[in-house]
Amino acid sequence: MPGAACGSASEQAGRVHAVVAFPHQDTVRFEAPARVRRCGGGPGKEGLLLQGSAAGNGVIIWLRGGGGGSPAAGPWPLLQRGDTVSPRGATVGVRYMMKEVARGFALDSGVVEVRATGAVLTVLARGTGLETAAAGRVALEASFDAVPLETDTVSCRTTL
Repeated sequence: MPGAACGSASEQAGRVHAVVAFPHQDTVRFEAPARVRRCGGGPGKEGLLLQGSAAGNGVIIWLRGGGGGSPAAGPWPLLQRGDTVSPRGATVGVRYMMKEVARGFALDSGVVEVRATGAVLTVLARGTGLETAAAGRVALEASFDAVPLETDTVSCRTTL
C-alpha cells in the first residue's frame, strides 16, 4: 500500500498530557493523541481548537481571537464559556474517567501559555475549576506538545 509508510494522522499528531489533581486525594493522569484546527463561526468567533482524547479522557482548548494566523505567543487570559465580550482568550475543559464514571469541569481560574513554531503549537493550560462530583475545586495541568496545525477548519459555534 503506497500510503502505509506515511503513518496515520494520529501517529503524526502531537500529544496531550494531563494531570487532574483532587484536594487531599489521588490524581488522574492520562495522555492522548491531539490535534489543532482553525475554527470559525462568525465575527469575533475565529480561533484555534485544540483537542485530545482517548478512552473517555480528554482536554479541549479554544484559543479565541488573534485572527486567522498563528496565535500570539505568551500567556492567554482564561475566559468563561459564556464570555461573548472579550476579544482574545482561552476556554479550557476536561473530561476524565474515575472507575467507570465520566466526570469533568471547565477551568475558571488559571492561565494558558502558548508557543508556536511555524505551524506547530505547544500549549500549556494550568488552573482550577469547580467539579460538583468532587464537592470542590479540582486542578488541571494539560500540555499539548508539538501539535501540528491541520489545514481543515471546524466550527467554533457554541450553544449557550
